[in-house]
Amino acid sequence: MSKSKSETEDSVLKRVSSPQDLKGLTLDEMNLLARELRQTIISQVRVTGGHLAPSLGVVELTLALHKVFNLPKDKIVWDVGHQTYAHKILTGRKDRFNTLRQLDGISGFPKRSENPCDCFDTGHSSTSISAALGMAVGKHLQGDPGRVIAVIGDGSLTAGMAYEGLNQAGDLDEDLIVVLNDNGMSIAPNVGALNKFMSRALSGKAYQGFRKDVEKVLRGVPGIGKELIDLARRSEESLKAFSTPGMLFEAFKFNYLGPVDGHRLDRLTETFEMVKRLKGPVLVHVLTQKGRGYEPAELNPAHYHGVGAVKAKDAPKQPPSYTSVFGRTMVELAGENKNIIALTAAMPEGTGLTEFSQKYPERFKDVGIAEQHAVTFAAGLACEGYQPVVAIYSTFMQRAYDQVVHDVCLQNLPVVFALDRGGIVGEDGETHQGLLDISYMRCVPNMAVMAPADEDELRHMLKTALEHKSPVTLRYPRGCGLGAELKGKPLVLDWGKAELRREGSDCLLLGIGVGVKAAEDAAFKLQEKGHDPAVINARFAKPLDEELICAWAEKTGRVVTIEENVLAGGFGSAVLECLNNRNLLDKVKIRRVGVGDTFVRHGSQAQLRALYEVDADALEKAALELFD
Repeated sequence: MSKSKSETEDSVLKRVSSPQDLKGLTLDEMNLLARELRQTIISQVRVTGGHLAPSLGVVELTLALHKVFNLPKDKIVWDVGHQTYAHKILTGRKDRFNTLRQLDGISGFPKRSENPCDCFDTGHSSTSISAALGMAVGKHLQGDPGRVIAVIGDGSLTAGMAYEGLNQAGDLDEDLIVVLNDNGMSIAPNVGALNKFMSRALSGKAYQGFRKDVEKVLRGVPGIGKELIDLARRSEESLKAFSTPGMLFEAFKFNYLGPVDGHRLDRLTETFEMVKRLKGPVLVHVLTQKGRGYEPAELNPAHYHGVGAVKAKDAPKQPPSYTSVFGRTMVELAGENKNIIALTAAMPEGTGLTEFSQKYPERFKDVGIAEQHAVTFAAGLACEGYQPVVAIYSTFMQRAYDQVVHDVCLQNLPVVFALDRGGIVGEDGETHQGLLDISYMRCVPNMAVMAPADEDELRHMLKTALEHKSPVTLRYPRGCGLGAELKGKPLVLDWGKAELRREGSDCLLLGIGVGVKAAEDAAFKLQEKGHDPAVINARFAKPLDEELICAWAEKTGRVVTIEENVLAGGFGSAVLECLNNRNLLDKVKIRRVGVGDTFVRHGSQAQLRALYEVDADALEKAALELFD
């Protein structure tokens, strides 16, 4: 009895537990394996969520690299790393792939501690070339013949760091292979003059059809047909050098090959076998389709870049996310204030600015993956009297810290930094948790730092930040709001003033951002135990409402702060400094609840808040310790 098609496909993946198992596979088996890898990735992401479109787009590329090179002796540095699901399955993690992005499961990004084939931890863009060059130089110094490959794409070549790496790599003339995964996308479609230069004209259907027609005609010329075809091919290569990125990368002293069809395993393996023998820096230009093999992702790769788990049809309706409330408020305020300009770094959808970009296209600027440029660009706009709002995830704003300090705060320019994903983000893990921003923004002169207790307060804080004529950081969390009613028009809050939410007599629970809800929940639990806690929504980490905080600290004698930020230099540190400056530390006991001196791993937000003790239970526990 013959095997069914599905059984044949299953048998290919079942035989593969490491890259070495690919060496003996035929082209047909490799193509079957590619299809099965896609099916596995799609099925798993429906359960756990994850970066679907990027991983689907590089299945054949991943297979070709693993077949030709010898991991982990050879090393692959994946830029960003969100495209490595096939890589993980092929490198001994097939049986654990069902734990993707789950607490105690495998990460959605490369992790050196997870597998020897993950040679560099990545999660932010444009680092691969620099890291791979360092490895290549290290191998050269050790006399190690292993090859190093940097796979860069998804818009990462819009960031300046990538060109810094290319520049030195060309100068050092090291044996480095750079694979440009050109899918025309970052998260949103790529922007900028460079992207326009990355022309695909020579790989389009019209060109390929014309090429075949010419070859057919030349073959028919008696006696000299083959020579004419060879001449035409040499001319074609010359044409490519002027009409593809070859000219650019040759200027960096790279040997440029491509473009190569990134979904043709035969072409890819043939190219990499040749490249493996070349010396010096080589760039292989590979054309791929983001979301390949899953039609919804092919049609809308930006939407399917990173997706959540599929919810049950009868799941209760959730409140709007903080991101969507921010986006709608930006549209509303821009209708009243023609000086507002929104900026983002390749994430109009992720930051909630899609509607703004459609309604006010002249006042929306997507700079690509170039956070440093975004901040200084905003500073220039502010110098001309505009009010730029720079919407970037907290963890990605770290990439532009010098520009925040030198180009915005030093000149005291009215730039609003809308930091989405402030706090615990969840399943994306260490590289994406936004747990440093209160600390790194609070210490900069002229910078104010705000965080809303709910989605309605976010609206008012955005209005308040735009009315303030100095730099402001507004940080807010990932995910759904609390279901707060969005009341009326956004209003200007009293600058630097906190909000007393509950009076009390024996302790003060002092929260900021999502910590306010935790404080209210902990207050209820403490009340059941016979205590009488006061609750304050700080609103501002800087400037602090010193009068209100110190008055209630002195009245209750006990203070517990809570924040989703590292404790070092964070909101709790600001309160400690305040109490010390008022000479109250000998009268007031204080505990701080926040993230300790550690990086927070991946898991759900609720799991991580419990695990790292930054929830209502942790706050209640800290308060009870003050009564002992």
